[in-house]
Amino acid sequence: MCLGVPGRIEEVWEANGTRMATVDFGGVRKEVCLAYVPDVTVGDYTIVHVGFALTKLDEKSALETLELFRSVGLLDEELGVTFDAR
Repeated sequence: MCLGVPGRIEEVWEANGTRMATVDFGGVRKEVCLAYVPDVTVGDYTIVHVGFALTKLDEKSALETLELFRSVGLLDEELGVTFDAR
């Protein structure tokens, strides 16, 4: 479906001149490019689409959106999370 998913920045570093981050999406962590949002820092929330942070977001909105995605079953799908059904 390709939604923009909110996540919390946990760590920021530079790789080959590009700011990168580890972002937590409610328990799932992914590496994300910060090139489009140079002002974000650890602890900030951002909307991420296809591996790129696109905009800064307030915590309340981020958490509400994550819960909505989770409640309708979109969060795992968007983050590529699979579960062993054994």
